[in-house]
Amino acid sequence: QVQLLESGGGLVQAGGSLRLSCAASGRTFSDYAMSWFRQAPGKERDFVAAISWSGTYTYYADSVKCRFTISRDNAANTMYLQLNSLQPEDAAVYYCASDRRRYYSASNLRSSTDVGYWGKGTQVTVTS
Repeated sequence: QVQLLESGGGLVQAGGSLRLSCAASGRTFSDYAMSWFRQAPGKERDFVAAISWSGTYTYYADSVKCRFTISRDNAANTMYLQLNSLQPEDAAVYYCASDRRRYYSASNLRSSTDVGYWGKGTQVTVTS
């Protein structure tokens, strides 16, 4: 059974930083592309960043490019999202997601269509 567990969310002032983690279990982590999505109250769940199964390729939403960094440690079965220069509009529940297909391009995970598994999310709150 695949499980994704996010952690690292919290309350931060505008301009601050957080590091989110997603610990995966239940299958060979290094075989699957991964991504982060976020959902603010009353809004749809939006793509934030994706990373290939090897960690070589990364993709970002325009709104977070140059502020957020996605990475993974396949030996530790963990993915990360470094959030810098946080703004109130970044406040949301952040979800970890895993591709349903082995060795597929992470570019496909910019849409939730190919997400096979979701975590339960971690809350990020940004005060102005």
